[in-house]
Amino acid sequence: MDVILLGAPGAGKGTQAKALEEHSGLVHVASGDLFRSALRQGTELGMLAKSYMDRGELVPDGVVIRMIMERIAQADCHRGVIFDGFPRTIDQVAALTVELERQGRDLRYVLFLKVPEEMLLRRIAGRETCKTCGSTYNVYYFPSKRPDVCDECGGRLYQRNDDNMETAQRRLGVYFAQTLPLIDHYRTQGLLREIDGQREITQVTQDMLHVMESNGSHA
Repeated sequence: MDVILLGAPGAGKGTQAKALEEHSGLVHVASGDLFRSALRQGTELGMLAKSYMDRGELVPDGVVIRMIMERIAQADCHRGVIFDGFPRTIDQVAALTVELERQGRDLRYVLFLKVPEEMLLRRIAGRETCKTCGSTYNVYYFPSKRPDVCDECGGRLYQRNDDNMETAQRRLGVYFAQTLPLIDHYRTQGLLREIDGQREITQVTQDMLHVMESNGSHA
């Protein structure tokens, strides 16, 4: 089965997708990770995606869809995937629906992480990442023990270019304008499940796993 995670920037989709991958055996497919991989490899698509991400804007559908479709066609995704950061627009929903049907796949659930806007802003603008091991922290919610130093490896912490309050507000504005219609769409389809994203991380994971293990029934 395939599962989609919906939620605003800062809702915790990446963290929860990794946890779900570990517990369910489904493959975590994150559009942001695909973009960054393409950037490290110096591809044209990667550089194009970065220019939009740095401005807090959505990457154009054509770029996103091409990357996602190539990824889910690979052998390790045949059992099922957890979509993180995709789809984000109604056009992407339509493209994904066509591709899933073509591949004979089953979209079982759309899990929507609900988090208040004020908390989202602090989660985004306070986020720090270790340059060495990639561990993440938040100056508001779970700071490192020493400022700018990773607890895990002692590496230097930094903020991504798109992790600041101004860009966070822009990203949320784009999200609310373009992505919220997806919630109504999937609710109408009977696929949507709302998850309280304010709860402790492991509790949110358990809530999502409970939904996924509910015998495939749709509300």
